[in-house]
Amino acid sequence: MPRLDDNHTGTRIKEQRKLARLTQKQLSARIPYSYSLLNQVECGARPATADFVAAVAHALRIDVTALTGQPYVTELQQDRLAALVRPIREALDLYDLGADPELVVRPTNALVTAADDLCQLVRATHLRKAATALPGVIAELTSGAWAEPSTEAWQALASTYRTAHDVSVKLGYYDLSTVALDRMEWAAQRASDPCLAAVRQYMRALVYFREGELRIGQRLITAGHGIVGQADDTREAQAVTGQLHLGASVIAARAREKTVLTSHIEQAGEIASRIGDASDVHWLSFGPANVALHQVSAAVEMHLYDDALCQARDIRLPTSVAVSRRAHFLIDRARSEMETGHTEAALKSLVQARQAAPEQTRYHPGARETITGLVHMARRTPDTLNRMAAWVGL
Repeated sequence: MPRLDDNHTGTRIKEQRKLARLTQKQLSARIPYSYSLLNQVECGARPATADFVAAVAHALRIDVTALTGQPYVTELQQDRLAALVRPIREALDLYDLGADPELVVRPTNALVTAADDLCQLVRATHLRKAATALPGVIAELTSGAWAEPSTEAWQALASTYRTAHDVSVKLGYYDLSTVALDRMEWAAQRASDPCLAAVRQYMRALVYFREGELRIGQRLITAGHGIVGQADDTREAQAVTGQLHLGASVIAARAREKTVLTSHIEQAGEIASRIGDASDVHWLSFGPANVALHQVSAAVEMHLYDDALCQARDIRLPTSVAVSRRAHFLIDRARSEMETGHTEAALKSLVQARQAAPEQTRYHPGARETITGLVHMARRTPDTLNRMAAWVGL
């Protein structure tokens, strides 16, 4: 069995705990997990789940990324992705500079198409292509919207800011993703678009969900419902409302609020059955398939791995499901398979996730932790697992 290096989540938890001058028993008293589990995670015998990491980060008053080690700079440099982050950061800072007289700007309709193309690239998990094109499109839309303000221009600019958030999150730059969401609000206000503003609240809620601030996440979802309630009762507004319910469902799952979780899933399912596949609405992937995927994710969050696996086995994803959602599902399934002792199946699911979305899978904390768990569980690791562990930098 290969020996994993000491640069794993458990080691970082141990380091941060000691910096806070806490013993394992003192820290375990501050989180809803046992001393035994904390000890196993720190020594690498058990992988750290997302909810465990969030709880520790909350207790230590630090960012989750301090424990997950994100962004994974070495791998980003190997994939030539790290150098693409600075231009995005600079483009986000152009928002209040007005029109650039030296920049040649395409017509608004062409820029709207470019913004949609960026969303499509992210859904297809072509992160390098999206990150490469993004700064230029943001610069053009910023200048164009200032020079000739229109609802369409501000909406497209808000969309590119949303793409900047998506790319930043997938690469592990959570500080940059927060800036992008602030810019998204700024543009959505100028577009006077309540649906865009509600989508932004949904995405903010997921930021706090990752950090373990569940109460704030729930309040943001509620705020999102209030905002979208100001819009006309259109298919767009219904899809955004449904997605807010799905966001609330995973937050409720992590909070172990099963009744609340069931209510949100039911409401999302009712909307999805009424409007069908609405994946074209703000690139949210909302529809019956996404409701089913969120049920699996919710079961994983609640550590009901047998239930999650039973649900996952019954799912037949339509070809219309975005690659990014398909890969996320495969990672959830792999986690459930590992936790229920189906280690060969878990490895197969991870390989499928890598084949479908290599860039997303390599930088997904859940995939990395599951690979870590598989390595520790194996008496003799197959070559495929060795290669996967090396690929993600373990």
